[in-house]
Amino acid sequence: MDVVNKDLAIDILKKSNLVIISLEEAGTEKKPWYESILGGEGKVKVKEVAVFSRQIATLFDAKVPVVRAMKTLISEAQNRTLQNVLSEILNDVSGGSSLSLALSKHPNVFSYFYVNMVKAGEESGKLQEIFNYLADYEERTYDITSKIRNALVYPGFVTATFVAVIVLMMVVVVPKMVDIFHESNAPIPAYTQIVFGTSYFLKRYGILLLILLIGGLAGLLQYIRTPGGKEVFDTTILKLPIFGQLFRKFYLSRFADTLSSLINSGVPIIRALQITAAVIDNKVYEAVVLDAARAVKSGNTIGFALEQYPEIPPLLTQMVRIGEESGKLDFILNSLANFYKRDVDNIVSNLVSLIEPVLIVFLGGGIGLLVASILMPLYSLTSAF
Repeated sequence: MDVVNKDLAIDILKKSNLVIISLEEAGTEKKPWYESILGGEGKVKVKEVAVFSRQIATLFDAKVPVVRAMKTLISEAQNRTLQNVLSEILNDVSGGSSLSLALSKHPNVFSYFYVNMVKAGEESGKLQEIFNYLADYEERTYDITSKIRNALVYPGFVTATFVAVIVLMMVVVVPKMVDIFHESNAPIPAYTQIVFGTSYFLKRYGILLLILLIGGLAGLLQYIRTPGGKEVFDTTILKLPIFGQLFRKFYLSRFADTLSSLINSGVPIIRALQITAAVIDNKVYEAVVLDAARAVKSGNTIGFALEQYPEIPPLLTQMVRIGEESGKLDFILNSLANFYKRDVDNIVSNLVSLIEPVLIVFLGGGIGLLVASILMPLYSLTSAF
């Protein structure tokens, strides 16, 4: 059967009164890690998915049939990978497949959440509204992730430049200073000896160190891609000073936004929680939401299920309780999503304004210490002459 994931296959089989003896995923062979670096299919950006959603919603609103709409969008797509994906979807839809099932065959482009929203739209007859909503959702996701990414680009670039300058000085400039001091037989201060020793090490073993760093980074990235590594990474980023708070609010915003969208589209609450857990993209919060789904299935409220976990702040659980009691849970969750999104925007803005002066002081101090450790004994040497 063609389904989004293994859990959905189990649900369908159980509803058909079948006993599952074994269940294996087909076509899940992983590509070599180097294939994504050296070539292969290009990526489809979130922004492109949002544009596709907006375009198809407009075509549906104009009463254009799905096959004709897909043909139009294929000719409009600028990304070759997206064109190929849409062509395959068109073939599936032309062969009698539902749109949601056709989309589910391309999980790298259309997320689990996206597919289930389209499926809910097909069942409710509100496909045009769902695609408009998905376009808004994808644009919000793109906006918030790009802000976080942009906040990290500047310090990363400046730090990399600082390291490059230091290494260049250590390998090119400092060795010439070492020769001058050795020829003069002048006493060398301890801190200058440390600089000279570091310079000697980098000049002799720098290439080996670079290879080890690149290998270690590649190994770390591979480890993060494993389930265990992903869990360790997701737990670690939530504990980082300053940035941990930023990521917590980002994931809470995604949780509230996704769950609100699903409930508003008529998806049953337990299924909505399971889908939200799958798309939240953090193992810590995924485990929390899945546990909450099991608690709700046992008869508890969402607010009660979530308040058992320290990862969920009291504000969210209290607001969810109010939403459940008033019957306006989707509205409350949407308000929470906007609240946390504004918080993320504020934190990112403050970080951007704070990082620049801190980096200038830190990097200037590092360069100053390096220069002083060379110039001070050099000045003493010239004075002696």
